[in-house]
Amino acid sequence: MLIGHPFNPVYLLPLVEIVAGEQTSTAAMDAATAHYDDLVMYPLVVRNEIEGYLSDRLQEALWREVLHLVNDGVATTRELDDAVNYGPGLRWAGMGTNLTFHLAGGEQGMRHMLRQFGPALKLPWTKLEAPELTDDLIEAMADGCEEQAEGRSIAELARLRDDYVIGVMRSLRPLNLGAGRLIAEREARIHEAGSTPPWTKGDVVAAPLALYETVVEPDWVDYNGHMSEWAFLTAFGWASDKLFRYIGIDEDYRAAGHTFFTVETHLNYAQEASLGAPFRVTTRVLGVDAKRLHLFHAMYRVDEGGVTGELLCTTEQMLLHVDTDAGSTAPMLDGPAAALAAIADAHADLPVPPQVGRVMQIPG
Repeated sequence: MLIGHPFNPVYLLPLVEIVAGEQTSTAAMDAATAHYDDLVMYPLVVRNEIEGYLSDRLQEALWREVLHLVNDGVATTRELDDAVNYGPGLRWAGMGTNLTFHLAGGEQGMRHMLRQFGPALKLPWTKLEAPELTDDLIEAMADGCEEQAEGRSIAELARLRDDYVIGVMRSLRPLNLGAGRLIAEREARIHEAGSTPPWTKGDVVAAPLALYETVVEPDWVDYNGHMSEWAFLTAFGWASDKLFRYIGIDEDYRAAGHTFFTVETHLNYAQEASLGAPFRVTTRVLGVDAKRLHLFHAMYRVDEGGVTGELLCTTEQMLLHVDTDAGSTAPMLDGPAAALAAIADAHADLPVPPQVGRVMQIPG
């Protein structure tokens, strides 16, 4: 027997607790862990079978205390949620309870924390045994939650929850904390799966290049259900990353102090894109010299059968090659320079897109 216990909403939250039976093999546990890892979930192995799993046990301890505080007339449901939302909840998303208290212990960490504040744990502050669920308590809880909902339906609250969960996860991504680390891993897997081998001398260059294809991600969608303005630029950024890797600009190149910085961007929005909609980005090199790269990305919907559909958005960009150690522009190294020269030559006879060089103005 093997149990995979997810966390609601399962389509967003990555946690899945894996519990083995007495006769479950290590191989079966490893296979389950690998399966959930492939789904970019977070498989947490519960080493001992217990009632309630780990996450539910922690939730229920807090939940029982909430019931007592409401039952005793100490606080309302809103006040108790505010006590979490504006305080510890913000810390828990990235560090959890234990690392938070380790931090609170100062330079000596958890040891000092427990030695100084541990005796207070003997005080009867919390009541882990739930109170009697009387009709009055049930009504107080329900009335409080309905007041907090402010007329919003369960479906509306679920959408709000999904939006802020995504926002929190995205905010943790640059810091490589908690669920944010999984978002970074998922993005890396997507790009690795569709990677094109780096250009080598003599390769035939596609005109235009088509290096990036994906779908509209859940966190790219705004409250209108469409891809947000900033998300189009994010997608174009990934398309540029694909181009960089194609010409030989990778982690080693950047670690050596060489990279491109974008200095100017023009975006043109043509059509909306909805959640899950597949799209591909074509890339053209309009011009290149020793330090500058002028490129053009066009995003197209992908129709049934993989056929390129209608235009969604375009961007024209100017980038400068820089020496990050010196903090100034610098010529490209030979490899990327040769690759870009070959691409520019292959793209030279393509018609100039109508969006190139456009000026924003109100006629008249």
